Amino acid sequence: MTTIEQLCSAVQADTMMRHLEEFARRVKLSGTPEELESFKYLQKTLDGYGFKTDLILHDAYISLPGKAKLTAGADQLDCITHSFSRSSGPDGVSGDLVYVGAGSEADFAKQGVRGKIVLVDGLASPAVSLRATRAGALGQIHAMVHEHKHEMCISPVWGSPTEVTVEFLPKTVVLTVNKDDGDRLKARIARGEKDVTLYAEVDTRWRKTPILTAEIATANGGADEPFVMFSGHHDTWYYGVMDNGAANATMLEIARLFVERRAEFRRGLRLCFWSGHSHGRYSGSTWYADTHWAELARRCVVHVNVDSTGGRGNTVLADMPSSTELRALASEAVQTQGQQELSGERMSRAGDQSFWGIGIPSLFMGGGEQPAAGGVNVAAAIFGGATRKGAGFGWWWHTPDDTIDKIDPELLVRDTRVYVHALWRLLTDVVVPLDYTAYADALIKELEALKPASANGVDVTPLLDAARDLKSKAAAFNARVAKAKDSDAAALQAVLMTVSRHLVPIDYTSGDRFGQEPALALTPYPVLDPVRRLAGATAGSDAARFLTVGAIRACNRARHAIDGACAALAA
Repeated sequence: MTTIEQLCSAVQADTMMRHLEEFARRVKLSGTPEELESFKYLQKTLDGYGFKTDLILHDAYISLPGKAKLTAGADQLDCITHSFSRSSGPDGVSGDLVYVGAGSEADFAKQGVRGKIVLVDGLASPAVSLRATRAGALGQIHAMVHEHKHEMCISPVWGSPTEVTVEFLPKTVVLTVNKDDGDRLKARIARGEKDVTLYAEVDTRWRKTPILTAEIATANGGADEPFVMFSGHHDTWYYGVMDNGAANATMLEIARLFVERRAEFRRGLRLCFWSGHSHGRYSGSTWYADTHWAELARRCVVHVNVDSTGGRGNTVLADMPSSTELRALASEAVQTQGQQELSGERMSRAGDQSFWGIGIPSLFMGGGEQPAAGGVNVAAAIFGGATRKGAGFGWWWHTPDDTIDKIDPELLVRDTRVYVHALWRLLTDVVVPLDYTAYADALIKELEALKPASANGVDVTPLLDAARDLKSKAAAFNARVAKAKDSDAAALQAVLMTVSRHLVPIDYTSGDRFGQEPALALTPYPVLDPVRRLAGATAGSDAARFLTVGAIRACNRARHAIDGACAALAA
């Protein structure tokens, strides 16, 4: 039996369920005493396992939704408000209601909404909130696709705002109603009865919030040894036993199993438990990225994130995302432990993926999901639809019903084994399994699609040639890794970390390694977005000429990163 098989067979459902019984005792809103008390349970447990722990308190901009009310004529409808909604004041916000479908750019463009309140189908989201704010709406009502109302954070600002990004916080009052009440509102609009009043109490302010780190080094590790970061948030909506108690139980179980075999580690392991995920738009992980930037850039090899493992009926693993360079490892873990084929999803701009600017590759974000076929895809706006096989984490996600009865112990064990498999290889392979030939293939595919930009004067051929050179050099480097001895490991790993620092930022950011992209959908290689816009412009127009300036700079930025990676691989 291999070590991975031994570790996976040792995963204990009973141990994880005991942790969940503890997590089920408290509502854990970010920055509250109840949350801190639960963090202390995590710390005590990990101290008992022999980890070196540190409980940090830091300032974060946190938004906790309170009471909400919606009146439509003489009727009062049941509703909730959201994190980073504007408070209405005691008199509420009144206006005529306008239906804007799913709230796309095209939906908003069809009719004027300035000074009005918009009715939107689906989950409250940062993208729709930003569109409503820019269109001058006074408020938003989101109508769910079923009888449940899901708590959401609607800020498009990733992490605590800066003096610049604070201007992008929502400026509307936002409520959510269930499907039946949404249908009633649509019927009122059809009858010409459009008057509604929105009331919302939202407590948005700076608070002290916790982060817990727990670390164990290799047997002979020094202060600067590389480490794998394994993270998940601990704050919750309501009791949040699945989201994110089950993932925290997965983290604790892996800590328990791995500490006994630390002698086999080649890299250290650092667990990070965040606050501010749900109520601060990932404020905890963003603060950590900002304040530990230099150390993370120097030492962190890979970031593994875990969310919502073990949910009842969450049988689909196929959409677990990964960076392209880690997809082979992700596929192996999912196939071996879950007997499913990975679909090849990119990382999305969600979760606590706050470390791409630093240049850290990322693996996974959530556990299993509900099957997409035959049910309502509640979270399509967040997870996407179309080719996905999963449909989110279950109807109870972000509701008061996320309680311990929503956990399937067998699925919790399965999901935990997927993480055991991937993490063990990341910690113990002679060289960390990053494959930049796969990355180069994905980049080449994107650049091939940008050839029309050449008609507007920006030739992407040199960038394509550089990407093909990257693939060649990465293949040669992989051949070296395949023959690597222990004495070669440190040098080869250092090369891969250098390559990551060059390439991950252009894969998942627009090029700023020190800031954060908004909490909005990202294209692959967003650094190339100016080239994409140029490719769709009318040749010779002023618009095309303006776009050319940005496109040239984008190509230069990408080329600089690729050249840096090639130089490291060839050294």
